[in-house]
Amino acid sequence: MSRRHTFFDHCLMNLDTAVRSVMPGVISSRVDTPGAELPEAELTDSERRHAAGLMRVNHTGEVCAQALYAGQASTARLGEVRAQMEEAAAEERDHLAWCETRLRALHSRPSLLNPLFYGMSFTLGATAGALGDRWSLGFVAATEDQVSQHLAAHLQRLPEQDRRSRAVVARMLEDEQRHAEHARDAGGLPFPEPVRQGMTLMSKVMTETTYRL
Repeated sequence: MSRRHTFFDHCLMNLDTAVRSVMPGVISSRVDTPGAELPEAELTDSERRHAAGLMRVNHTGEVCAQALYAGQASTARLGEVRAQMEEAAAEERDHLAWCETRLRALHSRPSLLNPLFYGMSFTLGATAGALGDRWSLGFVAATEDQVSQHLAAHLQRLPEQDRRSRAVVARMLEDEQRHAEHARDAGGLPFPEPVRQGMTLMSKVMTETTYRL
């Protein structure tokens, strides 16, 4: 018979997720990085820095996704869709590992602000989960929509010859759009427009800062 997790157990598990998410080189992907079979592009220093900046933004977005799902899991019941949400969280861990792989290949590093954004995202996820499962799922859908918009824009902005980074972003975009649709299909409520605008503003702050830091 499995032991019920205590409050202290959950705290330790959340701490473990946080450390694994923000510490480089800890999380590994369950599958090969998309585009791994493609040749590494020859980029100018300017192109390399630009590609690294975009992939650093994407990496921080995946750190936030880990925090969102962890916070949500700490307060939401989710019922019969829990397995679906856990699979989405596992795919987000794959994305995190892929982005880190690309950052290393581009001779760069993750954002120094990742611990800050993790804490903020965990709080938002836990708050949404506490409001009820339908609001929690709606928050997932709204967040994934924001992420999808960024990824689609990055596909336009990445150097054309950086096919490896583009393959990673294209696969992530496909997964994120599916996560949003699943959350809506599971009963996620649409967020009010003022809330969505606030999320857009926060997303812009994250994007502008982590591209450089």
